[in-house]
Amino acid sequence: MLTVTKLARCCGLSRSTILYYESLGLLRPAFRTGANYREYSEPEVARLRQICAYRDAGLKLADIRVLMESESKNAAKNSGRQNQAAAILKRRLLDLDREVAVLREHQQAIARLLSTRVAKWRTEMMTKDKWVSILRSAGFSDDDMHRWHRVFEQTAPDDHQEFLEYLHISADEIKRIRDWSTKP
Repeated sequence: MLTVTKLARCCGLSRSTILYYESLGLLRPAFRTGANYREYSEPEVARLRQICAYRDAGLKLADIRVLMESESKNAAKNSGRQNQAAAILKRRLLDLDREVAVLREHQQAIARLLSTRVAKWRTEMMTKDKWVSILRSAGFSDDDMHRWHRVFEQTAPDDHQEFLEYLHISADEIKRIRDWSTKP
């Protein structure tokens, strides 16, 4: 037998949640002690675990009550409740489909925003003139810049191509830079 606190710990819930479920009629103690303490046995633990499984699926407590009632009644006497239970689960599944669709739309909107921002950054942030100015400010001579291009071309030719495109250099000039960058 478990007390309210032990039952709560067993299922990873708070004591107040157990008492709330009890106030809603979802859970009842197996019996009360002489001191009026609640005690729960294995069937109540199993019932609470089922309630938790339904909550983990995102079901509302009112829907859980219907599901729990349909499970506890005789199936032959309660086909209407079982149909209702199936309808509740199907409705939740449809709700989840809609929620997933909305989240996918949010995902796509964020991806579009990010790609727009990256594209904007790539088109507005850096040009060949700005890059050359930065290198000159850092003390690079023409020879230093040529050496930098050679090393870049030798170690990462595809990245070198992408970087030159990022600087908005024309295709003809990129070809010239890459050609002399490969010569010793």
